[in-house]
Amino acid sequence: MNEAFFHGYLTFIVFAFGACWGSFLNVCIWRIPREESVVHPRSHCPKCNTLIAWFDNIPLVSYLALNARCRHCGTHISARYFIVELLTAILFTLIWIKYGISLLTPIYWLLAFGLIMGTFIDCDHLIIPDRVTFGAWVAGLLLSPLVPELHDQQTVWGGLRSALIGLAVGGGLLYAVSLIGRLIFRKDAMGLGDVKLLGGLGALLGWQAVLFIVMAASFLGSFVGLYLIIRRGRRWRSRIPFGPYLGLAAGVWVLGGKELWLAYLRWLAGGMF
Repeated sequence: MNEAFFHGYLTFIVFAFGACWGSFLNVCIWRIPREESVVHPRSHCPKCNTLIAWFDNIPLVSYLALNARCRHCGTHISARYFIVELLTAILFTLIWIKYGISLLTPIYWLLAFGLIMGTFIDCDHLIIPDRVTFGAWVAGLLLSPLVPELHDQQTVWGGLRSALIGLAVGGGLLYAVSLIGRLIFRKDAMGLGDVKLLGGLGALLGWQAVLFIVMAASFLGSFVGLYLIIRRGRRWRSRIPFGPYLGLAAGVWVLGGKELWLAYLRWLAGGMF
């Protein structure tokens, strides 16, 4: 077995592994906002309540084989299920390709899992569950000392210190934006879920990631918001979930945005001095 074949085989396994977690994510996205158990009962058709057999619950494959319909009642299955499974599989694969056999790989898989869940729940319900936001806080504060490489540090204390700074900068920055927005618009301009999420991202990725994420997410959110206002008649004061843009920007940071951002800062510093 040559090296290229073995690497391709492992990549396929990672893709399938990600798709399986994407299938579980679909359960979480549907049940968590409704305060239902994610393990009981088994997956079932929401229309006829028939339990889904294992051979009809194979990630990606079953959706295509069943032509996006329930085998028993013929109800159409939303493309959302396929999209979540495919998106998770792709992100897991990209993280694997970039970081390979490294302690960073499972940590970033965990981050991708949480961000996808938070993104779709925020789109549907305009909330980000505490298990995503505070989960990121706990993961950042626990894993950063154990894997200081998360923050380009070498020591336990260096990792913990960077996590605490990132948590403070991330949460504090958006909380300040929320307070200013409340003074200007006389209403909440930023949900506390977004504040807590950015704090968790800071704890996991560091304060420099926070600056990149805020800038990138603000640009993306403004662009999409203007599009919705111009093309779809949304009002200026309509609520638009910000969590998906934070998640997208964090994903960009993990998959290469960090290197681009640091290169830009070095170029900027060189131009100034």
